[in-house]
Amino acid sequence: MKPGGKGRRQVSLIEAESWATALDELQVHPDEALPWHARRANLLVEGLRLPREEGYVVAIGATLRILITQECDPCSRMEEILPGLKAALLADWRGGFLGKVIADGDIAVGDEVRIER
Repeated sequence: MKPGGKGRRQVSLIEAESWATALDELQVHPDEALPWHARRANLLVEGLRLPREEGYVVAIGATLRILITQECDPCSRMEEILPGLKAALLADWRGGFLGKVIADGDIAVGDEVRIER
């Protein structure tokens, strides 16, 4: 990922737990669960609750830093994927987080994810 650029929406993140909660709310059987990337997020974070406000920095791996710029509100496409999904993702930032890369770096599955201010 590359730092810079003008956009506040360079990258999107979603929490595995938030995705699971939304599917549970819709009573989706685990065998029929949609993969997290159906949400169209770039990165999945698991085991860490991200702050529900902009201005925090999410650090991944040794050098990648993403500034949280806003909540990622689910769009009407979520209804095409699964009826009720848009509403299930609206609560508590379940739809994810948008951010701007402020320091680039290579990342890999299993890298440590930290919250910095």
